[in-house]
Amino acid sequence: MYDTKPLLINSDFPAIFRKLLHTLQINLGYLCNLSCVHCHVNAGPKRTEMMSRETIDQVLALAEAANSHTLDLTGGAPEMHPDFRYLVQAARDRGIEVIDRCNLTILEDPDYNDIAAFLATQQVNIVASLPCYLEDNVDKQRGKGVFKDSVAALQRLNRLGYGQADNPLQLNLVYNPQGAVLPPDQHQLEQAYKQHLQQHYGIVFNRLYAIANMPIQRFGSMLISQGQFEGYLRLLKDNFRTDNLDNLMCLNTLSIDWQGYVYDCDFNQMLALPMGAVAKPRVHVSELNPQLLQNTPIATAAHCYGCTAGQGSSCGGALVTQEAFVPLPKTAGSAA
Repeated sequence: MYDTKPLLINSDFPAIFRKLLHTLQINLGYLCNLSCVHCHVNAGPKRTEMMSRETIDQVLALAEAANSHTLDLTGGAPEMHPDFRYLVQAARDRGIEVIDRCNLTILEDPDYNDIAAFLATQQVNIVASLPCYLEDNVDKQRGKGVFKDSVAALQRLNRLGYGQADNPLQLNLVYNPQGAVLPPDQHQLEQAYKQHLQQHYGIVFNRLYAIANMPIQRFGSMLISQGQFEGYLRLLKDNFRTDNLDNLMCLNTLSIDWQGYVYDCDFNQMLALPMGAVAKPRVHVSELNPQLLQNTPIATAAHCYGCTAGQGSSCGGALVTQEAFVPLPKTAGSAA
């Protein structure tokens, strides 16, 4: 696999600075039941990296010290971590909101068949990857049979109350483009998703998050192999919008890797790009003072243009509202 870091670190991206910390995004490890082509973590069934119980307790201590109101759990498939339930319940007992970034198919695995009910009982918000509402496109991007299992998992979650108008259990879906293009308008795409999934499968959900693919790890390597890396970076930079800078998720979020080291964002973590606020390469969660972070610089590189292009992109979807965003011209391959 190609290393994209040397191609990204020399960048003219504008300087940005931290605001009040409220979210910890925790990568519990790289083990996953899927190997998606757009995965910026390079996760898969053969990965063995896992966060220790000791580090999980240190993360919980940091969340309390920082008065963080949200733990955002990622992977791999975070549900495959043996201490996933321990972490979720410990966070909920502390009154902390928990987000589970779920690939859906794991909920249909016989070894994890009761996870969906556990998530509902703990009132965990689910952000579920469904890169398209059409079966062929999903299976092409994520593997044969993934769409069928995803639909079954969504129907299971709906039966538990997720995504229903009269239920607080949040079910949000994630769209990723198929290739080296920007996501289409999030609002319009959400309406198309809702109409298709309701009409064909009886599925309902709350929101759709349209997230740009980052030119790092597996997706970045694919771009290099296809001779599209420089063109994709140019696309991101040409569509830079300054009004997205004030809404970047890294302003209020810290990313913690499976070993407990802290980064400015999940993408920087995958590039081993140290926090902009520190002089040494890595800072462990156990030695971080969250009270000293506000107004400190955030480490940036060329991939940051992926979060600021067009309507913007974050783990919560587009950064600008439908009213403020003037959509880009349609690009071949950009629709679901």
